[in-house]
Amino acid sequence: MSLEAEVGVKRQRIAALMEEYHLAGVLLGRNSSVSWALAGGEAHVALNSEAAVAAVLYTAQGDYVLANAIEMPRLLAEELHGLPFEPVIFPWYDAGRRAALVAELTDGGPVGSDVPEVGTQRLDGPIAALRYQLTPEEQRRLRDLGARAGAAIDTAAGEIAPGMHEYAIAGLLSEECFLRDITPVVLLIATDERIQRFRHPIPTGKPLDRYAMLVLSARRWGLIASVTRLVHFGPIPTDLRRRAAACAQVDAAVIAATRPGATAGDIFARLQAAYANAGFPDEWQQHHQGGAVGYEGREWFATPAATEVVHAGQGFAWNPSIAGVKSEDTVLVQAQGVEVVTATARWPRQTVQVGELTLERPAILELD
Repeated sequence: MSLEAEVGVKRQRIAALMEEYHLAGVLLGRNSSVSWALAGGEAHVALNSEAAVAAVLYTAQGDYVLANAIEMPRLLAEELHGLPFEPVIFPWYDAGRRAALVAELTDGGPVGSDVPEVGTQRLDGPIAALRYQLTPEEQRRLRDLGARAGAAIDTAAGEIAPGMHEYAIAGLLSEECFLRDITPVVLLIATDERIQRFRHPIPTGKPLDRYAMLVLSARRWGLIASVTRLVHFGPIPTDLRRRAAACAQVDAAVIAATRPGATAGDIFARLQAAYANAGFPDEWQQHHQGGAVGYEGREWFATPAATEVVHAGQGFAWNPSIAGVKSEDTVLVQAQGVEVVTATARWPRQTVQVGELTLERPAILELD
C-alpha cells in the first residue's frame, strides 16, 4: 500500500465520522493523531507534549496541514512530500490564527477535534477508535519497531554489570534505541529491592547489586511498542523464580484471551482468574494490566468494566506484574493468532501452557 493509498483509507474513516456527527470538519492536533493521519509522519518538538506542532484539518472541500512558519519548512521537506494535504502557514506569534483558519476553511460549520481548540467539539474517543485499527502497512511498521525495541533492550540488558547506577543503565538503553532509529518515550529502571517496592520505577542513582528490571516504550513512525526484561546476576532465588513463572502464566493467559471479537472486560476476567490460579489473587490491583497500543503507549486500558472490542490487526501490550517481577511484550492480533513483535531469539524463554495453546514468555536472564 502506498502512502497516498494509506492516507486515502484514513480519509474514508474520517468522512464516515463527519457524516455520523454531522460535521463540517475534523481537526487532529494530538501527536498520535497527526502521525496517524500523515502515515507515520512526525510533527513534534517536545515529546512530553500531547499536542503536535501541526494540525491536520479534514473538510468536505479538501484536507489541510496547519502549522506556523517555524514548523512548516521541515514538514514540507521531510513529512508531507507526496501526501494529498494542502499546507496552510500562519505566524508563530499570532496565537489565535489557527482557530480562525479552521473556522474559515469550514465556513464556520461544526468541527470535531481531539485537542482543546476554540469552537470545536471534543471527540477524543471516536477519533482514537479510528486510529488504533491498524492498516496492513501500519502493522508492518509495528513489527519493524517491535524488532528494533526488542533488540535494543536485549543488547542493553546483556551489557549491564553490578555496580552500574540505574541512570547509567537508562543511558545505555537509550543509546541502543537511538542507534536503531527509535526514540525512548518511557524508560524505567529498577534494581534489587526497588523492583519489589515500585511498579513504575523511574531511574535513580542507586547502584545495581544483583537484580535489574528494564522497561521500555519506544516510538517510530508515531507508533509505540513496549517491552520489559529482567536480569539477575548469580543463581536466581527460588521465590523469585516462582514469582516469575506465575507472572508468565498470567501473561500467557491474557495473550491467549486476546482474540478478535473479545471485549476488554472479558479479557480482564480471564486475567483475574489467572492471577488467582497462580496463587496471587490480589496482585492485579497494584498496577494497571496494559491494553491496546498503536499511536499511544496505551490507546485504552483494560479494566473490569471496559467494553472495547478487540479487532484483527490491532496491537496490544499486556504488562501483568507480581511484586518483584513483570512480564511485557508488544503483540499483534491476527485472525489466526497472536504475533509477539518485540521477542528476540537470544532472550531466554519459558514455555507456558494455556489450555491447548503453548506460548513462550520471556524468562529472567541469568548472568554470572
